[in-house]
Amino acid sequence: MADELDLSGDLDLVTIFESSEVDSQMEAQIIRGALEAGGVPAFIVGDTALPNLPFMVRVPKDRREDAERLIAESRAAGPQGADEAERASESTQ
Repeated sequence: MADELDLSGDLDLVTIFESSEVDSQMEAQIIRGALEAGGVPAFIVGDTALPNLPFMVRVPKDRREDAERLIAESRAAGPQGADEAERASESTQ
């Protein structure tokens, strides 16, 4: 059975966002949504029951560059870009 496991580390998760600010949970959710819309699986680590710990967004190590590019594009587009992307995704459904 061990022969079937992928032990390469390609599946390791890396942190691409981390914050313990007041709105960090919301920002982490926005980032995760943008990444998943761009085809990059993303996971939020954090818990509102433990507010002293940060929220993090993690992605597979081999998708890090894609994730960083998508975040940069999303931030550059600003709120108008998010609205346009949402309308575009609604029209294809």
